[in-house]
Amino acid sequence: MKSAPARSPSPRRERSRAREMALQVLYQADLLGDDCMDPVEATLRDDGHPAEVVDYAFDLARGVRRGVQEIDALMTAAAQHWSVSRMAVVDRNVLRLGIEELLHHPDVPPRVVINEAIELAKRFSTSASGAFVNGVLDRVRKDLEAAGRIAPAGPHPGREAAGEGDPPAGDAPPADAGA
Repeated sequence: MKSAPARSPSPRRERSRAREMALQVLYQADLLGDDCMDPVEATLRDDGHPAEVVDYAFDLARGVRRGVQEIDALMTAAAQHWSVSRMAVVDRNVLRLGIEELLHHPDVPPRVVINEAIELAKRFSTSASGAFVNGVLDRVRKDLEAAGRIAPAGPHPGREAAGEGDPPAGDAPPADAGA
């Protein structure tokens, strides 16, 4: 019996996988330093991961590492009562990834950036991380919109349309993300 040919993942799924890969690379770079990035990239390419996935993952990861001071400043301003060093390693890198995508990937709607970050936080961190990431990224988004650095996303990012990575309806942002 002949099996059906393998279908390639959808572009949305590839982007989700790239974000996951970027988070793993950022986690390593946060702990070991940026020198680990080139060998990790080579290994992922040698292991046969799709080029588009690896390309997008490392575009994000290198963008974060290149702009980490600005990204951390935006994160600190939005995460009241939380310093970057007090945040869990996964949470701060999910936030960095989301902020990088908000700043430098205008082709990705802010609601998708936030929803994907929420899903990464839920999957790789604690049960409270999704709400924390949602609150901080939504505040960063609003600050960037107010400063004219990104286009307005509408009144309720992450809630107005079903799509990639939408969180359950009961997952509201915390009133104070850092409390």
